Formats: sequence, C-alpha cells, structure tokens
Amino acid sequence: MCGRYTVYTEAQYEEMRGIVREAGRRLSGGGTVKTGEIFPTDLAAVMTPAGASPMVWGFPRWNGGGVVINARAETAAEKRMFRAAVFSRRLVVPSTGFFEWRRIDGRKQKEKYRLFLPGTPMLYMAGLYNLYRLPDGREAGRFVILTTAANESVAPLHDRMPVILAPEEKEAWFSDGAAAGRILSRPGPALRLEEAP
Repeated sequence: MCGRYTVYTEAQYEEMRGIVREAGRRLSGGGTVKTGEIFPTDLAAVMTPAGASPMVWGFPRWNGGGVVINARAETAAEKRMFRAAVFSRRLVVPSTGFFEWRRIDGRKQKEKYRLFLPGTPMLYMAGLYNLYRLPDGREAGRFVILTTAANESVAPLHDRMPVILAPEEKEAWFSDGAAAGRILSRPGPALRLEEAP
C-alpha cells in the first residue's frame, strides 16, 4: 500500500483539474504531468506551501535498485531516508482515490478495488519530498506517500492505508510540526470501495 492512485480530471473533478494545470505550468523543458492511474516513477502533481508542483513518485534507493514509494508514519522520523523530510519537507498528494487488490482463494488473479472518500471527489494524502541533483545540475523533486495502520474500511484488503488529510488540515500539515504529529497518530476516515475494471 499505496502502490497506485488515481488523478481523474473529468468535469466533476474541477479542483483536481486546476491542480494538474498549475503543476503543468511549472514544468520546464516540456513534458506533462500524468493523470489517470498514477504508477511509481510517474511525474505527478503534488501540493507544497508554494502551490501545485510536478514531482516524481518515489525516492531512489541508496543502492540504485528501484524506488521507495511509501514511508510508514510510525517510523519515518527514525529512518535516515525520511528523517529530514518529516520535519521540513511535508507535502500533500492530491488524488481522487487509490487502488488495492484482494486475493481470491483458488484464483491466480487478484480483484482490484478503488478506494475513495464518500461525498467528495478529492482525497488528500500526506507525503514527504526531497530534492535530488540531476546529471545536468538541476534539482528535481521526488515524493513518497505516508502510510498508517488500516482502519476497518480498508483492512479487508490491506493492513496499511495512506495517511489522509481533511481539506482544512492541509495548511497545518505543511507548517505546524505539532499538528503534523497529531495527524500521523490518528486513525484514517472511513473509505468506500468499488471494484475497478
């Protein structure tokens, strides 16, 4: 968890469309911000105190073998890879939901489900970011999603879920360390699930 999430930009997702547009305007040298189903290493729209920005999902592993896409909220401050970001580089990952899979006894293929917040098109996930130096000398942002123990709505599918922020918590998450600590230690809201195609 969380291995894929959604950024839908159809008419009913007006706020998400605005975030994606703003992040796209900040891209230098071409390229586009990914929408639809977001995979690790995709360039996606995130929200920082400075506004929407394009960043790549996943911190590079120290040994160069792939990326780390999630950080456990309970231990992130103790881990060298995440410690500095927990205290000074928090961000919000805007989404319209995320995916989980359920294994069915006797079947090789798993069932895929999309989880989302009922009554609202947006789902804000807590994240961290770091800046990495590219070979050409430019800095590029990369992010991870913070996860916590699954609540009753997610537990039938997985034992972890993203740390989910209420809209009114975004500003405190960016700038208030005490509030961020409280957010990381509380249970997540109840989510709805639908079988994904």
